[in-house]
Amino acid sequence: MQESEHTVQHSLSQLCAVMVKHETPDRWPALLQLLNQSTKSSNPHDRQVGLLLLNKVMESNPEPFKPHYCQLLQLFSTVLQDHNNPTALYYCILTLTAITAYTGTEEMNLMRSIIPSLIVALKHLIKADQDQASEAMEVFNELMESEVSIIVPHVTDMVHFCLEVGSDTTLSDSLRVKALSCIAFLIKLKSKTVLKQKLLNPILQAIFPVLVAAPPPGEHDPEDEEDDSGDGSDNDNPKHCAAQVVICIIDTMALHMPPEKLFQQLMPLAQACLTSENPYQRKGGLMCLAVLAEGCADHIRTKMLSSMLQTVCQSLSDSNQVVRSAGLFALGQFSEHLQPEVSKYCSDLMPLLLGYLSSCNQAKVGHVTKAFYALENFMENLGADIEPYLPTLMETMLSALNNTENLKIKELAVSAIGAIANAAKELLVPYFPPVIESLKGFLTTTTEEMRSLQTQSLDTLSVLARTIGNDVFSPLAAECVRLGLNLTDTIDDPDLRRCTYSLYSAVSTVSPDCLTPHLTAITTVMLLALKSNEDHVYSSLRFSVENAYIDEKEDACDALGELQMYTVRLYTILNSIVEASYLCVKLTSLHLNFMPPLALLKLLDVVIPCFLETVRTEQERQVVMAVLETMNSVIKSCKEEVFKNPSRLKEISHVIRDVLKKKAVCQGGGVDEADDEDQQAEYDAMLLEFAGEGIPLLASSVPAEQFAPFLNDLLPLIMSKAKSSCTVADRSFSVGTIGEILQALGCVSGGRGLAGRLSNRLLPVLVAGTKDSDAEVRNNSVFGLGCLAQAAGPIVVTDYPMMLSVFSNLLTKESDLRVIDNLCAALCRMILSNITPCPLSQVFPALVARLPLKEDMEENKTVFSCMAMLYTNSPALVQYKYNLHLIL
Repeated sequence: MQESEHTVQHSLSQLCAVMVKHETPDRWPALLQLLNQSTKSSNPHDRQVGLLLLNKVMESNPEPFKPHYCQLLQLFSTVLQDHNNPTALYYCILTLTAITAYTGTEEMNLMRSIIPSLIVALKHLIKADQDQASEAMEVFNELMESEVSIIVPHVTDMVHFCLEVGSDTTLSDSLRVKALSCIAFLIKLKSKTVLKQKLLNPILQAIFPVLVAAPPPGEHDPEDEEDDSGDGSDNDNPKHCAAQVVICIIDTMALHMPPEKLFQQLMPLAQACLTSENPYQRKGGLMCLAVLAEGCADHIRTKMLSSMLQTVCQSLSDSNQVVRSAGLFALGQFSEHLQPEVSKYCSDLMPLLLGYLSSCNQAKVGHVTKAFYALENFMENLGADIEPYLPTLMETMLSALNNTENLKIKELAVSAIGAIANAAKELLVPYFPPVIESLKGFLTTTTEEMRSLQTQSLDTLSVLARTIGNDVFSPLAAECVRLGLNLTDTIDDPDLRRCTYSLYSAVSTVSPDCLTPHLTAITTVMLLALKSNEDHVYSSLRFSVENAYIDEKEDACDALGELQMYTVRLYTILNSIVEASYLCVKLTSLHLNFMPPLALLKLLDVVIPCFLETVRTEQERQVVMAVLETMNSVIKSCKEEVFKNPSRLKEISHVIRDVLKKKAVCQGGGVDEADDEDQQAEYDAMLLEFAGEGIPLLASSVPAEQFAPFLNDLLPLIMSKAKSSCTVADRSFSVGTIGEILQALGCVSGGRGLAGRLSNRLLPVLVAGTKDSDAEVRNNSVFGLGCLAQAAGPIVVTDYPMMLSVFSNLLTKESDLRVIDNLCAALCRMILSNITPCPLSQVFPALVARLPLKEDMEENKTVFSCMAMLYTNSPALVQYKYNLHLIL
């Protein structure tokens, strides 16, 4: 096929894909006919074109094609045998990748059966076009992510295939990396399967040669180059890619496999490398030890720390700089992950590191970077034990700031000063003046090439503010605030803004008064950061997040939380905190693969305490109502994420209790001059309603047994408002909230048992409510009884006759259409919970006689779920001609 011809076909297929977004395939039969004919054509070229078109429309809008998935999978099974048509194989595999996330149990057996053919097809595609094969191999990750059980029967074949590709140095780097990445992903998802099928040793035997391979002549590591002046990062060099993924595989093994089983097979290979004459093998052994430090930290700390540290320390005097560099990286990993035990070796390691830094050739930036990495991680945890080494440390750092021209070296030294300050605290006071003098020149720069050094200087300045002591730093506090505001006014950079937020927080711990004149300006910048959409990046198929902007949002929330502690009734802060909830809700809608995993938790740890403090202490009812409503929205969106902090459930429950008991500050005053008594009474009722709405949200977000003690504390406050002497609004609120709590319990672990234990207390309240003079109270009570039946199930079976009697009496005299609709839904809930005790032959005709629903259309899903269940379990009842006539 001519290139120009293929380009036209590609463009036409993309046009069809755009059209499919707006016109479902069942309404475009000509497209389905074309796809069917072309993909099954005897002409290889026609099959290519058909599969190209199929791929584009499926990538564009795969879900409407779901009824055709089984047929498509049968087609793929045939196409994957067409080894002489690699273009057809390519588009077939891409289409399979596109639909994988949308397949269900019906397609699973078909998907599973084509895996062997898929592996063989990929082998043929590799011979034809390595770039296409690399892209097509994404199918394995998609299969594992969507439904890993499809892969499990074929794990051994898939692993051997990926190892074969990953080990083949004649293949492209991108293809080898993709193959090895599949291994890492499989270990993360199914480490037990890898161990059970005895694949650990074959994997290690295959990947170690990749890890320790020497570079081809002329492609030495940066540490080998005598005139290296780069930034120290060798990850972008293509020859390092496969080895980097191997390191990732070992890291994943350490995180997801039992250390004893891993070390039994891994350590002999690592030891052989460490004692080798080949420097690249020694480097590989050290890198292996380094990445074990996080996942196997406990095992190493208790059983192997001394011997492994000795090996690493010996490597620092190796004759080859590549090995020394790997040793520094390993020491940094040990210092980061094996605390506090590793700090006990301070007297051995600190002189070694200091001597190493003093003799480093500063032209080799990559090497110096690793030395600083090891030093920083080790110093952070020394505390006062750093004192004997301070003179040498600070002499080294100040010399780097003042005597080297390399900006990367300066940045490393500035960062190290921050680590020293965290450990030394007031011990650093004698060195404070020269440090500040050096930082000033970096802090005020406006050139782009200095930006990274500038942001690091801001970070270190924040650390100094928190550690050096108030008396020493407070004279600089006001100047720091002005510096931050000037930088954000003149430079548009999310990393720089993020650092200024941290600086404001640090200054607030030293001299909060310095912030007061600038709070409006400071919080405005933070609020704009929270509202910004610049972190969103859209491509043709997916949505992702730019980390710099997300990091800025996180730090803005952290700073707002800390500033809140130093301000009283500042509405700028309050508004900013409420706006921060928007980000919490927004982050829950992002796919977790495209957001930093701790971002949401950090935000919640800032905004929830601020919500609670505002509800407790704010004087104006409208503000408290707004915060309660916003907090409910956050809990509804974020659910269990809100309660990852173990104290959060208690704190929120107690605040709700205080509002229900009218103990919040805003409930203790008289009538505001601007509002009359009726309006104040309305606000009070709304306050209780917003607080009460939080209870079922809590019930739906945590296991029932965890919430039970707090629910027992809150329920009497809700039930007390169901008395006949209470207002209609209170009675409606009470029984409605009880119903929503029961509905929530039906959806969580342990909910049935808790609902059953509460039934004796709640039944009388709900039954009494069905006799209320107000239709809304009756409606909510009927809803509650239905939810109780569904939530408690067999536990309340002895109460069914009484409940049915209540419903029967209501049906004979009720005139309110909404109440009748809810009676129908309640009967359906009873049937759904337990068929046996319901006299279905009597209940079901009475139910269908009052259908369809007239007003409460939300309950249609309950009614139709009941119908479907009965049709499955009691088809004769549904098909009885009288009932069937009514249903139809």
